[in-house]
Amino acid sequence: MGKPDIKTREDVYQLVSQFYAKVREDEVLGPFFNNTIKDWDAHLEHLTTFWESSLFLKTKYYGNPLEVHVKVDKSYNHSITELHFGLWLNLWYETIEALFEGDYANNAKRRARKMGTFLYLKIFEARNTP
Repeated sequence: MGKPDIKTREDVYQLVSQFYAKVREDEVLGPFFNNTIKDWDAHLEHLTTFWESSLFLKTKYYGNPLEVHVKVDKSYNHSITELHFGLWLNLWYETIEALFEGDYANNAKRRARKMGTFLYLKIFEARNTP
């Protein structure tokens, strides 16, 4: 029997929380996240809402991920690179594949890949904007 697909907020929370547990332990990504995020419980809820909105097309998320990532990049002296996004995406895929399969799981991979590309390009662009 196969794995379930992502279908509920609880599924999204499971994905997000297990994924960020890996991120926090990662020797390259961990410092960025662990030194930036002060309230992990609130952050996981916020990211669950983001991914729930993205996957299920619900309009509940009211944040600005681009602004946040540009600010983090600036606070780390513009040191975020494509390596960081690649590591992040690999951990995301790994977590999805360990837990889920199906249309929503595949969509979560596609959306993360597009979002990572967009964020990286926009971070790089922001470095060159006065």
